[in-house]
Amino acid sequence: MKAANEEGKVMLYSTQKPANLEALKAAFHAEYPDITMEIVRGTDAEITPRIETEKKTGKGVADVHMLTDAPWIENAAASGAYSTELLGPELDSPAYMPDKSVINDRFSLVSAAVFGLGWNTDAVPGGLNTPQDLLDPAFKGKIGIVNPTGIASYVDLYRYYAKTYGEDYWEQLAALEPRIYPSALGVAQALTSGEVVVTPSVQPLVTEVEAGAPVDWKLQDSFWGTPWYVHAVAIAPHPNAAQVLVDFMVTTEGQTALNSGYAAALPDIPEAVAVAQEIASPDAANLTPEKVEQYSQEWQKLFQR
Repeated sequence: MKAANEEGKVMLYSTQKPANLEALKAAFHAEYPDITMEIVRGTDAEITPRIETEKKTGKGVADVHMLTDAPWIENAAASGAYSTELLGPELDSPAYMPDKSVINDRFSLVSAAVFGLGWNTDAVPGGLNTPQDLLDPAFKGKIGIVNPTGIASYVDLYRYYAKTYGEDYWEQLAALEPRIYPSALGVAQALTSGEVVVTPSVQPLVTEVEAGAPVDWKLQDSFWGTPWYVHAVAIAPHPNAAQVLVDFMVTTEGQTALNSGYAAALPDIPEAVAVAQEIASPDAANLTPEKVEQYSQEWQKLFQR
């Protein structure tokens, strides 16, 4: 702990939504006031290349990296090239279920995104029941969707919806000219503003509902999700503080801060909507860079004509 305090800083790269990351930052500072936490947020397609470049050049900026890209996690955990072995005592806690939560002592499960229906309650006071409800022509031009181009987890989401709700589901929805956003956060913000009124896939709008925004959400009995893992970066400029942050993220305080509207990696976390260990990681073999690129091109032909 003394070494981490002497480093005095830790940098997290993450794809989670800003509100949860700011909550994590506040909770971490309350526990470790001598360590300043900084955050860089973006999509996996934006952040992971930065990690790779920092490794290649030997000029590390990130200390901890949080992502959902299953193939990258699998390959990096196997090679050990990008990560150091995790040492935090909380990772061995029985409540954390380390046998289900830690990969090769290098990647730690901390959360999982789950996606369901979302709508603006001013425009759609009756709400939605199934993704097929969005295929109503009345919603033409008022549907929000995420752009999966280059993002393995979003490609997996699109495939899940096609498998679950019909292979022609996205073709039908494309005919209604949906608005396209780079992330689920963008969709949530558009719902709140009324720029769009419905979406087939958004993270639970727990924070937005609590804040009084005119939105609501629903998870199907069978819903899609993708786990978030973190690792301490091999060339972290603050390696001791990196270990402290990863360990803190699986404490009750860290999980509570991180998981409003998400699936938590500990039981009984307030405002968590599911258990992260119960959400299977996507099949990495179907999400190789080549297959993600192929799907991205198919998606662009369908939605960006």
